[in-house]
Amino acid sequence: MIQVNYPPCDDFQPEVKDSYDVVVIGGGPAGATTGALLAEKGHSVLILERHPVPRFHVGESLIPETYWTLERLGLIEQLRASAFPKKFSVQFVSDGWKESAPFYFDDMNPHESAQTWQVERGDFDKMLLDNAVAKGATVRTDAHVMDVLFDGETAQGVKVKIGRDAATAEVREIRSKVVADASGQSAFLINRLGLKVPDPHLKKATVWTYWKGAQRDPGKDEGATIVLQTEGKKSWFWYIPLREDIVSVGCTGNLDYMFGGGVSAEEAYNRELERCPALQKRLEKATQHTGYHTTKDYSYKSTQSAGPGWVAVGDASSFVDPVYSSGVHLALKSGEYAADAAHEALEANDLSGERLGAWRAEYSEGVENFRRLVYAFYAPDFSFGDFLRTYPHYKQLVVDILVGNVFKPGFDDMFAAMGDAIPPGSTEPTGT
Repeated sequence: MIQVNYPPCDDFQPEVKDSYDVVVIGGGPAGATTGALLAEKGHSVLILERHPVPRFHVGESLIPETYWTLERLGLIEQLRASAFPKKFSVQFVSDGWKESAPFYFDDMNPHESAQTWQVERGDFDKMLLDNAVAKGATVRTDAHVMDVLFDGETAQGVKVKIGRDAATAEVREIRSKVVADASGQSAFLINRLGLKVPDPHLKKATVWTYWKGAQRDPGKDEGATIVLQTEGKKSWFWYIPLREDIVSVGCTGNLDYMFGGGVSAEEAYNRELERCPALQKRLEKATQHTGYHTTKDYSYKSTQSAGPGWVAVGDASSFVDPVYSSGVHLALKSGEYAADAAHEALEANDLSGERLGAWRAEYSEGVENFRRLVYAFYAPDFSFGDFLRTYPHYKQLVVDILVGNVFKPGFDDMFAAMGDAIPPGSTEPTGT
């Protein structure tokens, strides 16, 4: 069941040493992956998480390419044994009611990785963090990182307040050879270093809630993600089936449109629901299960994501948009890339930004492939149906992005064919 406030799990907190090979800021998917893989390589790792775990978080829909990192982490069997709904496809609804045929992932890929899951992030993130502990990482879930310690331009550790009780909490300086910032959308380090750049084309806002008893399609489609555009493409809804008859339903649109004039979250949500008949039908027999949650102006990237002694991973370095459910995949993949680079850097005793961020060019190009397809989705005069009827040979590339197979060359011609749907300059190479 979805819980807005998970009960604390702070009964046991391990002792913290004065120094580690790697300190990871944040215990979400990016931080847990980075920490787990580095600990598995034999490095001393401290993961510092501010909130009790499990904790509430949005971003429940996994895309198929998460399989490979999860397999490397050794978590596929746990996921198979879980009660998380299985996800085989994504379906799109345009103009409020025109339903496309589902994109079945196994139509293009017969491997078991074509099936993924709809997860409750509290339990999923705890699974990842428990796995990091099992591989040898030290994890504190009562740690508020206050600053990153630098000697000149080189990161050398963190200043952290450990403990929730004001009477017993202590401020410590923990030294490390590498600081990995996995602080999520708070983007702790790139904000402090002035490296965060908002996306001028994606000034969006989202409001979401949870429903119980909403319609689920039969059979293979029961766990499908559905993306429903409202009439006139002014906004869109996600529809993500979770456990225990709960469905996550969120609405995204331009920031000024969604909340202009002091409109409340509830007013904005209900206004857009009125403009989406297909969603109204799915919610006819449902009851709202929680209140409303909002997030605004969340699309950004960093001009630099690694430096001497530090690296930023997952949402701490960039976030695109919720529409293609790319967030967890990018968090897992960046954690994997960063862990491999940090291991090699530690082995070579070369903790330069170039060494720690050697993976960033390939990774950033994959992120931009997601971003460009997001631009096309929001373009008012662009239709994927019309585009694929004109250019049917690009269907495989579109599906590649939908499943997360973005870390490869070969997308530029497709984006060029999309013309004005892709803003000028967005197909240029990106930095690290």
